[in-house]
Amino acid sequence: MKNRVERIITLRVNGREYEFPIGTAQGQIPPQETLAHTLRDRLQLTGTKIACDEGACGCCTVIMNGEAVTSCMTFTCDCDGADITTIEGLADATTGELSGLQQAFLDNVGFQCGFCTPGIIMSAEALLRRKEYPTEEEVREALSGNLCRCGTHYSAVESVMAYVEQRRKANND
Repeated sequence: MKNRVERIITLRVNGREYEFPIGTAQGQIPPQETLAHTLRDRLQLTGTKIACDEGACGCCTVIMNGEAVTSCMTFTCDCDGADITTIEGLADATTGELSGLQQAFLDNVGFQCGFCTPGIIMSAEALLRRKEYPTEEEVREALSGNLCRCGTHYSAVESVMAYVEQRRKANND
């Protein structure tokens, strides 16, 4: 029996549209493939990290339809029509300049090895898209699903809060 395409899904990743056939033949996305693997293996967006592959560490966090999601626990076939932003999508597409939040992590040493940093930044970005000036408690809550083996949780929160303060000053609030 010949393998066939079950259906075609469309994803918008970092502003670019992709179509993927779902099925079991070579070149198709198997129904059990996760978004993390699709992003990394098919789109070469390797900023999305895979660590636990069980949704517990937050390293694979991306923004899907405005919400932070663990992409290792999200089946690609369930993402039809989704708007997805990865860490690569935060930088300016034309100049490559880092986003203000990414720059704040650099300026405030909000990382050590950097493996968990993309997921932490994406969780913070999702919060900042919902709330322009979150409190430190709200930042801590938003980052609570992200684990850092190097212990940079404090500097990550400080980096986000430094960015919030920078935003506030820039907007004269």
